Amino acid sequence: MLRRTLLASAAATAMLGGMASADGHEPLKVGFVYVGSIGDGGWTYEHNESRLAVEEHFGDAVETVFVENVPEGPDAERVMQQMALEGADLIFTTSFGYMDPTINVAAQFPDVMFEHATGYKQADNVSVYSARFYEGRAVQGHIAGQITESNVIGYIASVPIPEVIRGINSAYLHAQAVNPDVEFKIIWLYTWFDPAKEADAANTLIEQGADVILQHTDSTAPQAAAAAANEAGATVYTFGQASDMIEFAPMPRVSSIIDNWAPYYIERTQAVMDGTWESVNTWDGMDTGMVGIGEITDAVPAEVKASAEALMASITAGDYQPFTGPINKQDGSAWLAEGETADLGELAGMGFYVEGITGDVPQ
Repeated sequence: MLRRTLLASAAATAMLGGMASADGHEPLKVGFVYVGSIGDGGWTYEHNESRLAVEEHFGDAVETVFVENVPEGPDAERVMQQMALEGADLIFTTSFGYMDPTINVAAQFPDVMFEHATGYKQADNVSVYSARFYEGRAVQGHIAGQITESNVIGYIASVPIPEVIRGINSAYLHAQAVNPDVEFKIIWLYTWFDPAKEADAANTLIEQGADVILQHTDSTAPQAAAAAANEAGATVYTFGQASDMIEFAPMPRVSSIIDNWAPYYIERTQAVMDGTWESVNTWDGMDTGMVGIGEITDAVPAEVKASAEALMASITAGDYQPFTGPINKQDGSAWLAEGETADLGELAGMGFYVEGITGDVPQ
């Protein structure tokens, strides 16, 4: 699959390489490296929708290329090198595991600008960007804690990095705040995208009594597993991850976290065109719209929906920070005092569970 996609990309480049924009200038070439399929219905799907938004915004002033299903590791480095050799001016690398390959390739091509999603290593020609997904997790937890009947919430986790751990903690804290009896069961998959494993994890969690499933993986397989369980007589709720996954609404998907990268991609592409691009570290959330919440369906009681919308408004306005004390770490030691909020540095490196979550954070 990877080789076929590379060949298709190379062929497209060969056909488009000689084309100029309407004003006679060569179009800016913008590349995208994807860890999953553009049809995954989640993470990569949303990145690709934002790539299409770049094309729509700039018209023939920009040419975009992409390669999907690129594993995190040496393959990623080769794909980035090929994009740069084929004339890409700006390359977005859209998965955490692309961090070191991005840094390595950027050093080889100092005149190419790179943008790496969810990482932390920068260079003169490498920016990093991410979204405060944990804000959306707070809303999901707030809803989940009130709609669960079993008091068991399942969480399908991908890779044990701070981004994912933050999401688990945020969801748990806000579920526990509205339902002190709630319990989280967490299954780690050590992958971002594997529909078979995601479906198996969802089914296992349902068998263990979970009637709400949260996920930080990229496919719609957990939604489909929950839908099948509901058809068999269960009542299981889910939340879309990274994209709306609206095809599973109004049940089991009752809301979603939506990643909106389009404004950022357009802004950064424009900066390259203007010659004003510089290396930055961007971490945006609900306030800028980079993190959105999909429609809360009528499967959620009206009073729960109203309280969730109030929480969303408070986070968006900056009046509430999801990690506000008192909060203890899992071992009972104090982390945040009453009214104290976590600074971004603490959140960026989070490697622990909060008090009340059972099990160990994988190393």
